[in-house]
Amino acid sequence: MGITIISTIEALLLTAALTTDAFTASFAYGTNKIKIPFLSLMIINIICTSTLMLSLFIGYLIRPFLPSQLTNIICFLILLILGIIKLFDSSIKTYIRRKKGINTKINFSLFQLNFILTIYADPEEADCDFSRSLSPFEAVSLAIALSLDGLAVGFGAALSNINYLEVIVFSLLLGIIAVKLGFFIGNKIAEKLSINLSYLSGIFLILFAFIKLH
Repeated sequence: MGITIISTIEALLLTAALTTDAFTASFAYGTNKIKIPFLSLMIINIICTSTLMLSLFIGYLIRPFLPSQLTNIICFLILLILGIIKLFDSSIKTYIRRKKGINTKINFSLFQLNFILTIYADPEEADCDFSRSLSPFEAVSLAIALSLDGLAVGFGAALSNINYLEVIVFSLLLGIIAVKLGFFIGNKIAEKLSINLSYLSGIFLILFAFIKLH
């Protein structure tokens, strides 16, 4: 599993796709003047990277039990399907926003899931105490929402030849850059804008899928 230009490009595409949502969420916080303290930033980054590491590890364990040709096909299909879904992510988030607030009397476990879906559609909802600052506890909720894609993407990527170390390192670095840069740009603009870069994530995943098909 040596480091090559191809493996580096693959790792960059994969992590760039997964950190696009973090950038968009941070942009939203910036425009709304909601601060992201360093501790909260690190919590988000660590949880997202840990989730990615877990899915890579599970894929790594399962891979030896599957024929090589089959793993390539599964990897391609998972990444392609996720890429297509991300292309239509804006419509999905709009649907979730419309469903927000429905069935408010459901039990606690279902409420937790509903809360995660609400954060995914509207990241600002994670600031539930309206302190204008993302607390560590609130950062955990946001990180869980942002890391959901990593579970499937990491598993699919692990079924093919990919440099796990590069992916983890890039995930940590790009995760920090995405949050800091997104907040900085949003804070400079400082106005309500509708920005959705999920389509970029979809493009990156589809490109990665076809690269792994060879």
